Amino acid sequence: MLVYFQAAAGLAVLVIAGDLLVRGAVSLAARLRVSPLVISLTVVALGTSAPELVVGVQAALADVPALALGNVIGSNIANVFLVLGLPALIFPIRCDAHDLKFNLIHMLAATAIFSGLAFLGVIDRWQGLLFLGLLIAFLVQSGARARKGDTYAPDELADIEGVPDQPYSYPVAGVLVVLGLGGLALGADLLVDGATTIARTFGVSEEVIGLTLVAVGTSLPELVTAVMAAIHRHGDVAIGNVIGSNIFNIYGIIGATALIRPVPVSGTILTLDLWVMVAAALLIIPFVLRRGAISAPYGFLFLTAYGLYLWLLSTTASPVMESVL
Repeated sequence: MLVYFQAAAGLAVLVIAGDLLVRGAVSLAARLRVSPLVISLTVVALGTSAPELVVGVQAALADVPALALGNVIGSNIANVFLVLGLPALIFPIRCDAHDLKFNLIHMLAATAIFSGLAFLGVIDRWQGLLFLGLLIAFLVQSGARARKGDTYAPDELADIEGVPDQPYSYPVAGVLVVLGLGGLALGADLLVDGATTIARTFGVSEEVIGLTLVAVGTSLPELVTAVMAAIHRHGDVAIGNVIGSNIFNIYGIIGATALIRPVPVSGTILTLDLWVMVAAALLIIPFVLRRGAISAPYGFLFLTAYGLYLWLLSTTASPVMESVL
């Protein structure tokens, strides 16, 4: 029973710490006069992906890199089906921001590169270095586009979950960032240790636990951000956060994890989960290209697809997983 409390406490600390980090980071970016959309595509996406990043690094240090792999793939699936599906039931998520196509291309490229390398059977250190290099290139390119693209509008800051109408001062924002980073480290340690123990207790692989419980838990910051963006009628922040987060998950988290310890890719991942992640990424294309909206019917379909995926996972992974899910 204590191990369940430990895992739950780890998730809670991760969510709170992620919120603090986003508040501080967005305030710093806003004071540098970066536009809300660019903030959502980069700073907020990085902040909401911080739980996955710290969990991945901690999993590698604990010699369970499969947990990190499952976490990334599971989070990218949850980001599309759950994080976009649920807010779409509240208010249509518009996908007409001009910079979305640029970032969608990067997300599809990241998904394709990762999928191709996964069939080698292991994500090695040199591949991790490649991913981190691609992440740096993406950030540099995004920064360059931000300087000559969208302009900062103070009245739009309230549309971003995590900051008030006016950004915090530099000292306050700095303290929030430090507290957020510290909380992420603590929460990740509790979660990884608890999730690993639960997996071994039920006879389930760390990979499957990462795909389900840990993935949903670490996707909570993205879900909260998307729901609040939908409530504020600012869908570009929601879709921008998901696309940016999926890029960071692959380049940043897999890259950092593989750099510490090579990440093995199981046959189960290659036959089901990887393809679901690819399909989820492809589903975003028509909405962005048509500059349309993810309305309630599509949101319901997304949630149904996620439920179907969890059911398939429970039937293919282990009979015991049915009790876990």
